[in-house]
Amino acid sequence: QVQLVESGGGLVQAGGSLRLSCTASTRTFFSRYDMGWFRQAPGKEREFVAAIDGNGDHTKYGNSVKGRFTISRDNAKSTVSLQMNSLKPEDTAVYYCVGNLKRLRLVVYPDQYDYWGQGTQVTVST
Repeated sequence: QVQLVESGGGLVQAGGSLRLSCTASTRTFFSRYDMGWFRQAPGKEREFVAAIDGNGDHTKYGNSVKGRFTISRDNAKSTVSLQMNSLKPEDTAVYYCVGNLKRLRLVVYPDQYDYWGQGTQVTVST
């Protein structure tokens, strides 16, 4: 069982940056879990943003954020972060931290993740 708590959302102007953090509470080693981020804008389906494997060696990004967002993790602190640069109004959404036990490869569909945080709002103004 893993509990995830996000922080760092807020309001930012287009072109600005935000850093989201997610802290995990688990009775086992945090490195056993692949972690990621999804987002959901009003009236839209949940969208894959980024994922990182348990050791932090491999990452995967959604096409809409490649080159602008960076996912990272600190296994000693049981945290995963999402650095978001060059933000656009279309990045406005609720961002969710997600996790699952390590798989052979990083996955990108919502139903492939077992653990979800409560979400944090990111709003990008023009």
